[in-house]
Amino acid sequence: MNPEKQVFDVIGIGLGPFNLGMAALLDPVEDVSALFLEKEEEFNWHPHMLIEGTTLQVPFFADLVSMADVTSEHSFLNYLQQHNRLYHFYFLEKFHIPRKEYNHYCRWVSERLNSCQFGSEVTHVTTIPVEGETVYQVTAEELQTGREYRYLAKHIVMGIGTEARVPEAFQPALGESVFHTSEYLARKPECDLAQSVAVIGSGQSAAEVFLDVAKHQEETGGSLEWYTRSPGFFPMEYSKLGLEYFSPDYIDFFYELPQAKKDQLLNEQDLLYKGISSETIAEIYDHLYERTVGNADPGIHLQAMTELKEMEQQGEKFRLNGYQKVTGEPVKVEAEVVILGTGYQPRVPAFFQGLKDFMVWDEHGRFVVNKGYDLETRLQTAGEIFIQNGELHTHGVGAPDLGLGAYRNAVIINQIADREVYSVEEKHVFQTFGTKKQSVPIY
Repeated sequence: MNPEKQVFDVIGIGLGPFNLGMAALLDPVEDVSALFLEKEEEFNWHPHMLIEGTTLQVPFFADLVSMADVTSEHSFLNYLQQHNRLYHFYFLEKFHIPRKEYNHYCRWVSERLNSCQFGSEVTHVTTIPVEGETVYQVTAEELQTGREYRYLAKHIVMGIGTEARVPEAFQPALGESVFHTSEYLARKPECDLAQSVAVIGSGQSAAEVFLDVAKHQEETGGSLEWYTRSPGFFPMEYSKLGLEYFSPDYIDFFYELPQAKKDQLLNEQDLLYKGISSETIAEIYDHLYERTVGNADPGIHLQAMTELKEMEQQGEKFRLNGYQKVTGEPVKVEAEVVILGTGYQPRVPAFFQGLKDFMVWDEHGRFVVNKGYDLETRLQTAGEIFIQNGELHTHGVGAPDLGLGAYRNAVIINQIADREVYSVEEKHVFQTFGTKKQSVPIY
């Protein structure tokens, strides 16, 4: 063991965009000491979904820092300037940047920050007394050497992200030919060789994978099927007033609701964050239209309102059984490769097992998250455990949205510093989510 003696003000676990954004916003804050640990050797954001031609679904202002501090040297615009690309971007005239460029931008920021330590896997988090104060002890393994280190911190920020969600019935079949969309580019050779591919799910990732496979099969032949249990292949809500749901104002409204009402609302708001971009739908439709000129059969089948519940392997193929949800008719699908666009889910990391009994859980086994993004616990510490993108059920649809990452980081940083480091303004939208405050006349 080689324990660190310094007590950091905050240790961040995981370096996705949200914790990387916090590291960037803390970089100029001299009175807050921070360390961010990541098990991967370098920053890479959904590397197997960096499909050629895909873009972010939010404007470039949703970079790591700009929505909290447009003057930051870690902004996307400064990245462009440092790479001599400002005029290229100016002439591009697009708000939604290539996903590949966003990843390169984040890597650039991560390499500029001394607080970011890659190749360090956190294995255990507990609390210990230090000079009369209870602090967090974070144990991490340096993967290149196998050495173990212990770090101390007043606060913890979990930024480990979500994990791929795979229905239980499909889990035994997972492998080279049955996989989640998050593995797509790594598994693409299997798709290229297959003569029959099935895609399940109707979110953005499923749509992008479907289109990429369709373009390849135009040259190689074969069949491609796309199924979803949703009512249709619908676009994500992207109207200007609809986008106001991804604002601090809506968080304020949503957080105060009873939990039962929150869960009900989230079930009704799928298309705010689970649909397909209109641009991707248009590109898919244009592709299908061109492939069917002269009544040609492209070997492509799309079917909504269909739930596939069972999977079994038969030789080189997989058979999926299900039913059409409206008519009740049985559905049987055969494919050599099955790609699951079945979304993501929160996870409780293994390194928190020692603290699990001190956490407060709701009736559905989820974290109880306070308004300031700190977890409700029974720990006897002065510091907090903050969470990034694990508060959908408490703070609403904006939890995974890149555009709210800087705002959430500003809220958390102000609590860690115990002062207003970044201004957190009120009233960002034109609409009122609750009710207008009435002035009562006095007679």
